[in-house]
Amino acid sequence: MKPCIALTKGRLEKQFLEFFQALNYNVEPLINKGRKLRVDTEDFQFVFAKGVDVTTYVEHGIADLGIVGEDVLTEFQPDVFNLLPLPFGKCRMALATEQGKQWPERKRKIASKYPNITKEYFRLKGESVDIVKLEGSVELAPILGLADGIVDIVETGTTLKENGLIVKEEFHQYSARCIANRASLKVKRELLAPVIDAFQKGLVVK
Repeated sequence: MKPCIALTKGRLEKQFLEFFQALNYNVEPLINKGRKLRVDTEDFQFVFAKGVDVTTYVEHGIADLGIVGEDVLTEFQPDVFNLLPLPFGKCRMALATEQGKQWPERKRKIASKYPNITKEYFRLKGESVDIVKLEGSVELAPILGLADGIVDIVETGTTLKENGLIVKEEFHQYSARCIANRASLKVKRELLAPVIDAFQKGLVVK
């Protein structure tokens, strides 16, 4: 029996593979997987999915461990064990608006892929806003007049600048996290312990 790890596709996938390789694991089958969404290596089974789906696979025990952004955990609050931080995937949650534009005095509209995080942020500030939920490029919302500002993840800030937006306030720091299925941690403890120990040692090295 091999441990199953659910891995967030895209940016986190690439950063995880660099981290995993630095721990002396063979990543060649993962790098050369093509369009496969499930890959077996000598020691593990990997499944590749979107971040929120990674948490679902882990929560339901399809995967024992998952690699996912902390922003996803904060927004969706899945019933998983938040095991440990990882030394990559670092980003910030930020409120941004169009450069040179003043906040309106009326109730503001804020576009975001993270309505729960946005709602809590403004609640703590004692403000009430209308939240517009978007799935794609939220930077378009203020440009097209759909919203007065956005709440979104910022890594380098390049996308904001290229679209004429500026950060008004940063309010959360995030990193990638290793999550675990609660039952797997008990039932498969001996199987999972070596990779969890390797991740922890990798944190020390980094």
